[in-house]
Amino acid sequence: MNPLVVPLGRWYLAHARPLPWRDPKVSAWGVLVSEIMLQQTPAARVIPYWESWMTTWPEPVDLAEAPVAEVIRAWGTLGYPRRALRLQECAKIITDSHGSKVPSEDQVLRGLPGIGEYTAAAVAAFAYGRRTVVLDTNIRRVLARAHSGEALPVPHLTTAEREMAARLVPQDIAESVLWNQSTMELGAILCQAREHTCEPCPVKELCSWREAGYPGDLYAGQRRTQGWKGTDRQARGKVMAVLREAEGERVPVAALLALQSPRSQMERALDGLIVDGLAVREGEAVRLP
Repeated sequence: MNPLVVPLGRWYLAHARPLPWRDPKVSAWGVLVSEIMLQQTPAARVIPYWESWMTTWPEPVDLAEAPVAEVIRAWGTLGYPRRALRLQECAKIITDSHGSKVPSEDQVLRGLPGIGEYTAAAVAAFAYGRRTVVLDTNIRRVLARAHSGEALPVPHLTTAEREMAARLVPQDIAESVLWNQSTMELGAILCQAREHTCEPCPVKELCSWREAGYPGDLYAGQRRTQGWKGTDRQARGKVMAVLREAEGERVPVAALLALQSPRSQMERALDGLIVDGLAVREGEAVRLP
């Protein structure tokens, strides 16, 4: 048996953050919304958006019928606003093809817009209590350190890593759900990428990385890092902020192109937003869809 299971499970039950989507009363729809919002976004930032979203659109049909511009504005500054569009597309398919009920089967979930391997496994586990192999960045990091003795996992998920993770998931269904929850939580609050707080860690005595003396990242040279300032992402964010504040009114193209230099970057950002369906151009003005 995986020796990490019991101590991690006990620790989670005693120390897990009271995140709103963890409430047993939350629907599978609420879990799905949280998982989409949590992609590349810290939980603390997601909480107010999730609570507002679930108040406004508590069921898939509510979001499916909402104006696109309203959905984009509600996404606010969560980042990667295409996620909002994909989530609305999910809501429409769930409403039209699944009787307004979020599917529980892995392959069906993966067929929904914007739902990949991780999200499908997370929804199946956390919304429906199924035995799945959940592999987000936090879980991968915990397994790399505690089990494999490496500072960080390989940059891209491999077949070998999937197989290793699958072997570690308990066979018991309830234990498997708790395992996914606890390893994810440990990576989020104690075993972080840049900082690791080992003293309160429930598996410090079992951690292969700690036992090896905390060796460095074997794949440091293979990792790509990108800042924020001056990037296309920042340019897109500035355009979206202005369009949201305009509340459906048209904004002159010239005003948007002047938000950041160089002009060619702003043109590229604006064109990208239009292609992604996040903005609509009408002559020399732009608005939300």
